[in-house]
Amino acid sequence: MKRCFVIPVYNHPDTIAATVHSLLQFELPIIVVDDGSDERTKAELSRLAAELPTLELVTLPENLGKGGAVMAGLSRAFARGFSHALQVDADGQHNLADIPLLWQRSAEQPQALVSGAPVYDDSIPTGRKIGRYITHFWVWVETLSFSVKDTMCGFRVYPLASCMQLFAKKRPGLRMDFDIEVMVRLYWQQVPLLFVPTKVIYPEGGRSHFMVVRDNWLISKMHSRLFFGMLWRLPQLLWRKCRKSG
Repeated sequence: MKRCFVIPVYNHPDTIAATVHSLLQFELPIIVVDDGSDERTKAELSRLAAELPTLELVTLPENLGKGGAVMAGLSRAFARGFSHALQVDADGQHNLADIPLLWQRSAEQPQALVSGAPVYDDSIPTGRKIGRYITHFWVWVETLSFSVKDTMCGFRVYPLASCMQLFAKKRPGLRMDFDIEVMVRLYWQQVPLLFVPTKVIYPEGGRSHFMVVRDNWLISKMHSRLFFGMLWRLPQLLWRKCRKSG
């Protein structure tokens, strides 16, 4: 395994330095993707890139969305010869103390996508909580499996060869629909999914780029695509389910 971190960034000038510095203890390369951020964030990213030789800054000319930034980071990691990339958000929501466990599970099953399974406290907004349950239901339908514990947590280790195979055939959504769609499509591709419980906190005054109307509309359209995609894969999914139960 040749490992690295990927961090998508869009207008998080106050948290990105702390996130990057907390990863230095692992002594792994860090690929930061500037997703068309504002000038204040760009200045902070340029400072970090000049200060840290293990950090590579990838700059997108315009904002693509979280999915577009993650795909750019994963593609860059694969081009550099890495086999696995652990994606970390720039806003400080992820519990970085769980990183060793994510890497351990990935080392045990290198072909798997290893994802955090969020454990929330009372700080999660009610609307987001309801939305997660709705998405869980549709993902269970789209995969015919209750083993897919959570598709909305971006704290995960990607097996890059499988991702590049997927991106060559079908590009997942570019925005907040990415995390869900890429996991479902990798499941259809028969990539094993492993889940590690991890605590997630919505900090008071935290900055979220989730646009309620736009992103919920994108996620709704995505579930429609995935549902119809599931229908023509139904024989394969049923056979896979029967084989596991047998």
